[in-house]
Amino acid sequence: MSAEKLKDVKKVVLAYSGGLDTSIILRWLQDTYGCEVVTFTADLGQGEDIEPAREKAKLMGIKEIYIEDLREEFVRDFVYPMFRANTLYEGTYLLGTSIARPLISKRQIEIANETGADAVSHGATGKGNDQVRFELSYYALKPDIKIIAPWREWDLTSRTALLEYAEARQIPISKDKRGEAPFSVDANLLHASSEGKVLEDPWVEGADYIWGRTLSPEDAPDKPTYVEIGFEKGDAVSIDGEALSPATLLTKLNQLGHDNGIGRLDLVENRFVGMKNRGLYETPGGTILHVAHRAVESVTLDREMGHFKDELMPRYAKMIYNGFWFSPERQMIQAAIDYSQQDVTGVVRLKLYKGNTTVVGRKAEKSLYSADWVTFEESAVADYDHADAAGFIKLNALRLRLKKIFQG
Repeated sequence: MSAEKLKDVKKVVLAYSGGLDTSIILRWLQDTYGCEVVTFTADLGQGEDIEPAREKAKLMGIKEIYIEDLREEFVRDFVYPMFRANTLYEGTYLLGTSIARPLISKRQIEIANETGADAVSHGATGKGNDQVRFELSYYALKPDIKIIAPWREWDLTSRTALLEYAEARQIPISKDKRGEAPFSVDANLLHASSEGKVLEDPWVEGADYIWGRTLSPEDAPDKPTYVEIGFEKGDAVSIDGEALSPATLLTKLNQLGHDNGIGRLDLVENRFVGMKNRGLYETPGGTILHVAHRAVESVTLDREMGHFKDELMPRYAKMIYNGFWFSPERQMIQAAIDYSQQDVTGVVRLKLYKGNTTVVGRKAEKSLYSADWVTFEESAVADYDHADAAGFIKLNALRLRLKKIFQG
C-alpha cells in the first residue's frame, strides 16, 4: 500500500526496539503521516535491557508505551511446537529468527485492537525475509490492517542519511551507533544470528569476536558435561530431574551449550525473496534440545509415524521460514505433529563435549524398544519366527524379479 493511500492513518503500532533505526522510524512516522504512534517493545530473551526503550519513547512524545516480557509465551507457544517437528530449514537452520516474528506480529495486532490503532509498522528492510514474515502474519490476524514499511518508502538509503535525519530532529545517537556496525545481529532466547558487512564473503571464515553466545569448541572444557532432559508429550520439562518452565529450561540449556561450545553454524541459506544469504548462527540450547527430542522419539515413536514426520518436516520448516505460521496448512500439519507426540515422554542422557552433543542414554515408560525382541541371543519372545522372514523378503522382491524377467 503506497504512502498516498495511507495518508489517512490515525494511529500506528510500531515494533520498537529503542535503537537508532526504530527511533528514526518513530519520528519518520510522526513527520510523514502526522499520526499517533504506539510503541511495542518485546523481551524475547535477546539479552539486552529493554526498559531504556520506555524513556526514549517518552522523550519522543509517545503516550502509549507497551514493554512486555514474552519469553515464556515465546518458548511455550512457538519454539516448543516447532521443535516437536524436529524442524530444520534446508537441513541445518533451527529457525531462530523466523519463529520470533509471528509472536511479535500477534502482539502488535492485539495492541492495535486494544488501542484502536488502524495501522502497524516494522523496521524490516526491503531485501530480507522479515518484512514478509511480519506482514503475512498481520494480514492473517487482521485482514483490513494498514501496514507501513518505512524501508520500502523513505529515501534514507544510507547510514549518513539516517544519522543526518536523527541529528536534525534531536534523536539521541550513542557514540557506538555513529560508526557503521561491522555486521548486524538479531537475537532472542533461542538464538543469535550475525549477518552482513564483514560476513558477506562466504569464503572468509568468521572472526572469533563475532561469536557471542558460545565458547569456541577449542576453548571448551576438556572434561565432558553430562545432562539428563525429561520430556512429556514431546516437550522438554526438566533438566537433571528438576522441573522447569519452558523459558527457564531453555535458558539453562543455553548456558550448558555456551560452556561446551555447542550450537555454532556458518551457513548460506536461500531467502524467500530470492537471494542467497550468508550468516553465522548460534543456537546453543536449541541444538541440545533438538538432539534430545529426536532421541526420545527414537524409543517412543512408531516407525512409520516417525518417517512420515520426517517427510512433513521440510515443508513445515519452509512454511515457518517464509512467514506462514498463521496459515491453515501450518496449523493442519501442527495438529498431525502434536498427535504424534502423545507418547513421546521419557528421559534422554546427553554428553556435551567440545561442540558435540552425543546421546548416551534414553528411556521411556512407553518405550517401543525391547531387548527381548531385538537380541542376537536366544530370545524369550515366542511370537517371532525367523522363518517368517523368507516370505517377507520374497514378497518384497517380487517387483524386482518381475522387472528383471520382463525388461532385463
